[in-house]
Amino acid sequence: MTSALLRPAVAADEPFLWEMLYEASHAADQGLTVVDLETIPALSRYVEGWGVESDLGVIGGPAESPCGAAWLRLLTGADAAYGYVDDATPELAIAVAPRARGTGLGTAMLERLVADAAGHYPAMSLSVREDNPARRLYQRVGFVDVPRSRIVNRAGTTSITMVLRLR
Repeated sequence: MTSALLRPAVAADEPFLWEMLYEASHAADQGLTVVDLETIPALSRYVEGWGVESDLGVIGGPAESPCGAAWLRLLTGADAAYGYVDDATPELAIAVAPRARGTGLGTAMLERLVADAAGHYPAMSLSVREDNPARRLYQRVGFVDVPRSRIVNRAGTTSITMVLRLR
């Protein structure tokens, strides 16, 4: 995938972000639908009302058929989510549709988002299943495990919080 296929995420992308959250959260493994995500506060906070000033994201793929998204939300207080580190660090969500996996789109979106975020935030964080192959991508980009962050997630497997310092 080339950078020409990347564009900033805007408020009108919220429906597509719900689809990407479905992929990112492995909702199908739990028998959930995209609509079900809207009723799960621990997940819906990543997308609901997308487009506020602190939101930052990248959409990847052809304009008529996007196939990936990487986005950041500053989730604090009662909205703090799985990858919470501190009130100044937004949490990353990223997904690539099955049809575009293995094309380099995930790497391209993440690298673009990291570059964009460096001017806005001191760091970014995420929560990832310990056995998720995407963990290698996060490590290549510079994310490191947050000590003592291993938890049992909603699916009953282990997740780890990772952080990338941007400055």
